[in-house]
Amino acid sequence: MSGIQANPDKSVISSIRQNIESSHRVLVVTHIRPDGDAVGSLLGFGLALQTMGKEVQMVLPDGVPHNMRHLAGSDQIKLEPDGLVDLIVVLDVSDLPRLGKVLDDYGMPDINIDHHVTNEGFARHNLVENDAVATSEIITRRLSEFGLPMSKDVANALLTGMITDTIGFRTANVSPETLRLVADLMDAGGCLSAMYYPALVQRTMDGARYWGAGLLKIQQQDRLVWTHLSLKDRGRAGYIGNDDADLINILSAIEGADVAMIMVEQSPSRVKISWRLCGQAIHNVDVSKIASKLGGGGHKAAAGAEIDGTLAEALKKAVGITHEYLAYNFGPTD
Repeated sequence: MSGIQANPDKSVISSIRQNIESSHRVLVVTHIRPDGDAVGSLLGFGLALQTMGKEVQMVLPDGVPHNMRHLAGSDQIKLEPDGLVDLIVVLDVSDLPRLGKVLDDYGMPDINIDHHVTNEGFARHNLVENDAVATSEIITRRLSEFGLPMSKDVANALLTGMITDTIGFRTANVSPETLRLVADLMDAGGCLSAMYYPALVQRTMDGARYWGAGLLKIQQQDRLVWTHLSLKDRGRAGYIGNDDADLINILSAIEGADVAMIMVEQSPSRVKISWRLCGQAIHNVDVSKIASKLGGGGHKAAAGAEIDGTLAEALKKAVGITHEYLAYNFGPTD
């Protein structure tokens, strides 16, 4: 396996390009419960491959989120792969369990492109740039080096990935280069305003009701703000997703908190936990280190884990571990 580093050497990029050039049938996949960067990088990379005449399967086991269905090519995305392929590309995934069962019949991935600091380097060729704000940023930066063309549709998909993973360019890791790459995507025909609204602003009525359930239960103690969403909450709201409908982004704006956390019941014995840095967080807080204590991962500003147990058990464990991390590393609140 080759290349896990913030600034990869040219041999990794060259190997990826060679694999792309020699392939004909390409399978492109990303993680379960896809966010905007997962969908944006999948479509950006997949559509660019199609422009080169490749036969491409783009696969999301959980389907395309409602607020991403306006993106060109989203109607091509399948729930599972089928048939023979000669190249497997995994995007925005730090470890194999995040893929679910989608590759159970296909073996080891050939290429992994990702920006998470917790990436395990599970593919034959791993391009991991953890200084990037999103996997979509890496693809934007490297697309021509892969020998792939830019287009309006590719640009809009990659813009969506960068918008969502930075919460509208609000995260601390947004750099001047990030914004230059955004300008490049706009020069290629991407429309920043048209991508921004559905990705971050627009909400369905059932999503708003789901938010209401979580906001009613919000709690804050010291530097941590948190809430939880149950299966009953989801049913009452009529929300069809198994995520938090991006409620975590609202929690991360709460004044006086450094870390926001939300727990979403997946089944009576399984809970998904998400952490985000808040806007005024202490500089050295790294939520991926909290997630890793529960077998999860991510990056400094956003991380997640999925654990066995009831929602009540997960609440107690996750709140306790997060408080311990903050108190041990940064001391008591003034």
